[in-house]
Amino acid sequence: MKITDAAVYPYPIGDASVRRLALEAAALGFDSIVAVDTPSGTYGGVEVRSGLMIRDVPVKDVISAVKRSKDSGRVISVNAANNNFNRAVIGLKGVHILRGIQSADKLAFDHVAAKMAADNRVAVDIDLSPIIMGRSVARQRAIHRYMDIMVLEQRFEFPITLSTHARSVLDMRNVRDIAGLCSLIGMDVPDVERALAGVGSVLTPPVPSVRVIA
Repeated sequence: MKITDAAVYPYPIGDASVRRLALEAAALGFDSIVAVDTPSGTYGGVEVRSGLMIRDVPVKDVISAVKRSKDSGRVISVNAANNNFNRAVIGLKGVHILRGIQSADKLAFDHVAAKMAADNRVAVDIDLSPIIMGRSVARQRAIHRYMDIMVLEQRFEFPITLSTHARSVLDMRNVRDIAGLCSLIGMDVPDVERALAGVGSVLTPPVPSVRVIA
């Protein structure tokens, strides 16, 4: 599995080209990045996966957006909201990642949603930007929410992704630094390794548990 930063924002959202972000990612030890609203490609040996972020829309609009992107190869993410919304989008075929859980209500992702995420292979994203750039209450809130998520992950084993949400090369971090940041939320090295490979795991079709041999 490739080591992936699951969300970066090239120009015009950010201030660096996708090529510049990819080359920086290579220098920091990554094999791939998910670049929002950017065509797929390869730069300096780093695979750029096109990312679609769906935010602040009702479930019916999420369904429409996912249908339009069917078979596009894009990494489809939906921003978390309340518990009912999160359960609904986790159950949609084609949704890969639930994001922004640190900003949602504490009850927005419970054991039922966790079981659904595991069954449907939908990842929960750990957005590291509040830890990297956040201060005081915002930073502590994110850390505590992620610790809650990791408790559920240990029980239900749903996929996790890690994102810097970088808008410039200055926002990016190397793999070792990311492992250090993740230790703040109770992730050990194997946890970090699985999460860095999380994008690949949700995009790879599951291996059938039973194989028929002719």
